[in-house]
Amino acid sequence: MQSVSINGLDIAYQRSGDGPPLVLLHGFICDSRVWRPQIDELSRDFDVIAWDAPGCGQSSDPGEEFSMAEFADRLAGLLDNIGLSSAHLLGLSWGGTMAMEFHRRHQDRVFSLILADTYAGWTGSLGAEQAEQRLARCLGESEMPAEEWVPQCVPDAFSSTAPKELLDGYASIMSDFHPAGFRAMSRAVVPDSRDILPGITVPTLLIWGDSDKRSPLTAGEAMRDAIPGSRLVVIPGAGHVSNMEQPEQFNAAVREFLQSIHARG
Repeated sequence: MQSVSINGLDIAYQRSGDGPPLVLLHGFICDSRVWRPQIDELSRDFDVIAWDAPGCGQSSDPGEEFSMAEFADRLAGLLDNIGLSSAHLLGLSWGGTMAMEFHRRHQDRVFSLILADTYAGWTGSLGAEQAEQRLARCLGESEMPAEEWVPQCVPDAFSSTAPKELLDGYASIMSDFHPAGFRAMSRAVVPDSRDILPGITVPTLLIWGDSDKRSPLTAGEAMRDAIPGSRLVVIPGAGHVSNMEQPEQFNAAVREFLQSIHARG
């Protein structure tokens, strides 16, 4: 892992490979370790950068009222620091919501968006009542030891056929959560961000697991319909963390999409 200081926060990241830059934005209270199957495979063709968002992994904790805009601006600072003016953004779950906010604030720095099993904010994709219920549950869990809630939470991130070793690996990553980061990410993802979708101007691919319990396929279909020219790829046998559960299909969809962009010049 490497680390840089961005406006008072230490931001950790992994970087591997050569080629067009591809930035990987992990999901809720995880870190760059969830991208191992993508870093290993996609770095053969791309300059892959996977960060630990503020409040996750080896990065510093932000303030607990840190907004999605502030997360996006820290990512812009990271790209400045490592010499990237623009990049393709691949965001999973919470990371996809942040990728859309980054596009809103730094549109000229985005080559394309890949949005996987994500949300137009919890309110935008799930409704206000469910968003508030999720927030209340997450704020409560942030005060609890990992062993009291992570084992019950992890299975919902995968399909019913996911192997135990996959669930155990994901549980290990989640168990390293930062309480302050957990609360900040929870609050940041609540607002309705559907207003971003019609204004997305870059090529956009949506990837969804057909067994996603956290952000149902209907949410992906709604986003596809709202983002001009976007395309939705559904991965059979995958839940919410589709990149870990079906990495070969996930990586193939990402590679095909990105190569088609560069083939068009």
